[in-house]
Amino acid sequence: MTAHIHPSILSADFANFQSEFESISSADAIHVDVMDGHFVPNLTFGLPVVKRLVEISKLPIDVHLMIENVDDLAVSYAETGASSITFHQEASKAPIELARKIKAAGSKAAIALKPGTSLDFALDNLSEFDMLLIMTVEPGFGGQPFMPEMMSKVERARSEIQRLGLDIRIQVDGGIDEKSISVSASAGADTFVAGSSIFSKSDRNEQIVLLREIANRFSSN
Repeated sequence: MTAHIHPSILSADFANFQSEFESISSADAIHVDVMDGHFVPNLTFGLPVVKRLVEISKLPIDVHLMIENVDDLAVSYAETGASSITFHQEASKAPIELARKIKAAGSKAAIALKPGTSLDFALDNLSEFDMLLIMTVEPGFGGQPFMPEMMSKVERARSEIQRLGLDIRIQVDGGIDEKSISVSASAGADTFVAGSSIFSKSDRNEQIVLLREIANRFSSN
């Protein structure tokens, strides 16, 4: 699969989303982290903001829900018109049912795993999901260092996806830069969330193109 780059707006200027979106127009999608201050210690955006972001964005919106009551709220986020909704396995009491509801509402459904969460459930139910997000940091705050030990999860997930002949993307999120994206792509990831390594650059579109080129060069797919 061709590498996809999803800039995380955690690193953007929250007061100028319209111009910030224009500065990352070469991306494949925009990654929006929804945090409730409970499931993770940080607090970011809620449903009204996500709805508005979908309205102003020319790119697909990739919503990552880091919230406790995800079983009750995820479908509402899908109904905003977001392209994909990612929810955490750890927060859902009925992940399969939730994934099906998200798809019925018109979005792609993805399941996310914290670094300490086993892959077993996700691998046993891969056909229910459009994407698997393997966190390469502890979720909650941007700017954390990449955890290379998560690559064994990526490798195992890619192997199982290929064995089953499924069309499922593997996303990694946390500490993604020029170095870690090559490692992640080599392990089998194809979708990359990057925040500070994009938004810190004067030419963000150029950086997105560079990251995509590196990922494609090192891709194991």
